[in-house]
Amino acid sequence: MSQFYFDTDNNRHRSFELPGAKPHYNPDRPGQVEHIFLDLNLDIPSKSYQGTCVIQLKPIRNGIERLTLDAVNLNIQSVHVDDTPQVFEYDGSQLHIQLVSATVVGEAIKIAIAYSAEKPQRGIYFITPDQHYPHKPTQVWTQGEDEDSRFWFPCFDYPGQLSTSEIRVRVPKPNIAISNGTLIDTAEDGDAKIYHWLQEQVHPTYLMTLAVGDFAEIQDEWNGKPVTYYVEKGREADAQRTMGKTPRMIEFFSEKYGYLYPYPKYAQVCVDDFIFGGMENTSTTLLTDRCLLDERAALDNRNTESLVAHELAHQWFGDLVVIKHWSHAWIKEGMASYSEVMWTEHEYGAEEAAYYRLLEARNYLAEDSSRYRRPIVTHVYREAIELYDRHLYEKGSCVYHMIRAELGEELFWQAIHTFVQDNAHKTVETIDLLRAIEKATGRNLLFLFDQYVYRGGHPDFKVAYTWDGDSKLAKVTVTQTQAKEGSNGISSDLFDLKIPIAFGYTNSAESSPQLKTFTVRIHEKEQSFYFPLEEKPQFVSFDVGNNYLKTVTLEYPLPELKAQLEFDSDPISRIYAAEALAKKGGLEAVKALSQALKQNSFWGVCAEAAKQLAQVKLDQAFDGLVAGLEDDRPLVRRAVVEALADIKTHQSYKAIKPLVENGDPSYYVEASAMKAIGAIAGGTVDAKPKEEKVVKLLKSVLEQKAGWNEVVRAGAIAGLSQMKTAEPALDLILEYTKLGVPQALRLSAIRALGTISTGLSTVNLERVLQQLEELSRESFFLTQVSVVSALGQMETPKAIGILQALASQTPDGRVRRMAEEAVSRVQSTVGTDQGVKQLREELDALKQQNQELRSRLENLEAKSSH
Repeated sequence: MSQFYFDTDNNRHRSFELPGAKPHYNPDRPGQVEHIFLDLNLDIPSKSYQGTCVIQLKPIRNGIERLTLDAVNLNIQSVHVDDTPQVFEYDGSQLHIQLVSATVVGEAIKIAIAYSAEKPQRGIYFITPDQHYPHKPTQVWTQGEDEDSRFWFPCFDYPGQLSTSEIRVRVPKPNIAISNGTLIDTAEDGDAKIYHWLQEQVHPTYLMTLAVGDFAEIQDEWNGKPVTYYVEKGREADAQRTMGKTPRMIEFFSEKYGYLYPYPKYAQVCVDDFIFGGMENTSTTLLTDRCLLDERAALDNRNTESLVAHELAHQWFGDLVVIKHWSHAWIKEGMASYSEVMWTEHEYGAEEAAYYRLLEARNYLAEDSSRYRRPIVTHVYREAIELYDRHLYEKGSCVYHMIRAELGEELFWQAIHTFVQDNAHKTVETIDLLRAIEKATGRNLLFLFDQYVYRGGHPDFKVAYTWDGDSKLAKVTVTQTQAKEGSNGISSDLFDLKIPIAFGYTNSAESSPQLKTFTVRIHEKEQSFYFPLEEKPQFVSFDVGNNYLKTVTLEYPLPELKAQLEFDSDPISRIYAAEALAKKGGLEAVKALSQALKQNSFWGVCAEAAKQLAQVKLDQAFDGLVAGLEDDRPLVRRAVVEALADIKTHQSYKAIKPLVENGDPSYYVEASAMKAIGAIAGGTVDAKPKEEKVVKLLKSVLEQKAGWNEVVRAGAIAGLSQMKTAEPALDLILEYTKLGVPQALRLSAIRALGTISTGLSTVNLERVLQQLEELSRESFFLTQVSVVSALGQMETPKAIGILQALASQTPDGRVRRMAEEAVSRVQSTVGTDQGVKQLREELDALKQQNQELRSRLENLEAKSSH
C-alpha cells in the first residue's frame, strides 16, 4: 500500500488504492488530432464488422518517426499514411506505426487503418435474440467511457484530445443508425442502408457513439433544433412519459449555465442490456431501456427524470467543457449530479431539492464509512473506471452546492457562466474551476477545495445546547468528533468552516418561525459559543439551510427537539431532530414522531419519521406507524412498510399482508410489502407467521405478477431471501436464477442467493455455491456484478475462491474491483461461525423481551403522570 497519498495511519478507513494502483498521467501528445472518420460495415448475425478508421493528425513537433495508438483485440489489416503503406507492429493492445517519413510541424497527415473485429468483448455490443431470450430486440450500441473506444476503433484514447468526427455505417434494413452530430446523408444499398453522420464540434474519443436498431422515432424540438427519442416499437407512450420534459430541461440548463445548447440536435436512444444508467455521448445520449416508465411506474419514480436531466447536463459539463484527465472527472459528474438537484428545485420546489441533496450526501457517507475514503481528485488507481464512485458523483454534487452557499446565488451563477464560456470546446482541470470562480467573483475558494476535494473525509459534528435563564445566554458546544490528536497535539483532520446557527421562536400568529442567526467559525476539536438572547428560544438550527457536507449528532433537550421537528422550516433540520428524538427514545419521542408522520406537509420528513419510529424499540411505535399506511403519498407508504418490516411482530405482519394480497397503486410499495412479510416471517419473533404460508403467498406472486421491470416479482424474491431456514424459499430463488427468466428478475434472484445463504444448512449452502460458480462464468457485465454481490454477502471461505477466479478472468475493471472488495468482506465475516450466530439470536430474543417490558413501563408512567 502506498502511503504518499492517503493518510491511513490514524484513520479507520480502508484505502481506496488496491494492490497494483499507480499514478496515471496523460501520454505525450505527438500532435493534435483534427478529425476521425469511421467507415464501417456491420454484420449483425455474426456479431462482427469491418471498416477503416482515418485519423487526421497535425504534428506538434518535427521528426516524429513512430506513432502509438490504442487498439484492443482488433484485426489490423493495413496502415497507410497519405496513401503510402506503412510498417506497423500490433500486440493486441497497441498499434505502433513506423512512419516512412518523419513528421513536419504544421503539415497534417492522414492515417488510414483498415481493420475488422469479431465478437468484440467491450466498446461495441451486439444484442441479439437467442434460445433463452427469443424476444430480445436486435441492436448494436457502443460505450466508450472510460477507455473502451479502443475496443471498437484504433484511436488516441484519452480525454485530453479533442477532434471533430464522422461515422458512415452500413446496416441491414429495417435498422436505423444514430450517431453524433448531423445526419448528412443516407443511401440505399440492396437490403442494407448507409447512414452518414458528421459531428462538427470537437469532442473526445470516449464520446463517439453508434446505436443501431429497429427503433420507433418520436420527434420533439427545442428552439427549432430536433429533440428525438428512440425506443423499441410499441413503447412510444412510455418514451413521451419518460423523456417528454427534455425540451424544457434544455431551456432551463441553457439559461442556468449561461450558454445555449451547443449541438445541432439532441437524441436519446433507449437500448437493451445497457451496462450503465445512461451515457452522455455528444448530442446522442444512450439510456437503459429500463428507465422507460409505464403509467403506474410514473407515480413514484423520479429516478428516470433525474437520469434524463443528468445526461443532458453533461452536454455542457463533460461534452462542451471536457475534462483533461480522468482524475478531474468530478467536475463533470459532480455538476451533472448537482443539476439533478437544480432541476428538482425548479420543477418540485426547495424542500424536494433539499431532501434530494441529503440523499446524495448519505450515498457518499455510506461509501466513505463502509468502503473507503479518498480525495475526490486523485490520479492513483488501477483503472480510471474505479474513480466512478460516490465520491465522484454525490460528494462532487455536494461540493458544487457548498460553492453556491459560499458565493451566494448571484455570484455562483456568474462563476458558472464564466467557467463554461471561457472553456467551451476545451479541456479543463480542477484548477480551471477555481480560476473561473476567482475571475468572476474575486473569491479564492482554495480553502474549501483543500478540505473537501484534495483530501478525503468531512466533518462529524456533535452539537450540544443549554439555556441559562438567569443570564439569558444560549450555550452551543460543537465538537468535531472525526478529529484525532496528532503527534504534536494538532489534529490533521480538523475542518475550518463558517457555520450559521439560528435560534427559532414560534409565534402562533405567524406561520413560519422567527430565526435569530449567528455565523460562527468552527475550527477546533471542541468549541463553546455563547449567545445573548432576549428570551429562551423554542429550538436551535445548526448549519441553517444545511449547506455543508457533514454528519450531525444533536444533543439537545427533548422540548427543543420536539419544537425543531414541528416548526423548523428546513426539512433537513426537521429530519436531524427526528433522528435525535429516536435516539432519546421513550413515549414522548414516539408521540412526536407519530405526529410528524401524520401531519408533516413534506413527504420526505414523514418518510424519515416512519424510519425513526421503528428505531424506538417500544410497542407503541407500531400504532403511530400503522396510521401511515393510509397516507395517499406512495413514497410515505413505502417508508412505513419498510419500517414495519423492522418491527417483526405478528401485528406488523397482519398490517402489511393485505398489501401483498390486494396490491397497491405503486409497484414499489407492493414490492416493499413482499420483502417485509418475508423479513417478518424469517425474523426472530415469538408469534412467527407460518413460513410455509408466506412462501406460498410469495410463490403465487411470482407466478402471476410479471410486469414493469419485474419490480414486483423482485420484491417477492427479496421476501423469500429473508426466510433463511425455509428450504422451499431457497428452491424458488434457485429456480429464478436460470437462463430464460426475465433479466431484471434473474439478477434479483442471483443477488438474493447471497442474502439467504447466511442461514442455510451445509448441504443447501453447497447448492448455492455451485449455482454461483456456474453463473460466474457468464460474461454479461450485470450478471457478474450480481454474482459478486451475492458472494460478498456470504460467510463461508468457499466464496473466496469463486470471487478470486472471477476477478482474474473478467475484462471489466469495476467487476474486478468489486470482487476483490468482496473477498476482504467475506474474509472478515468468516470468523463469525455458529457460536457467534447463536449469541446473535439469543441477543435478539432478549431485546424483544426487554422491549415488551419497557413498553409496559412507559404506559404505566404515562398513566401515573396524568
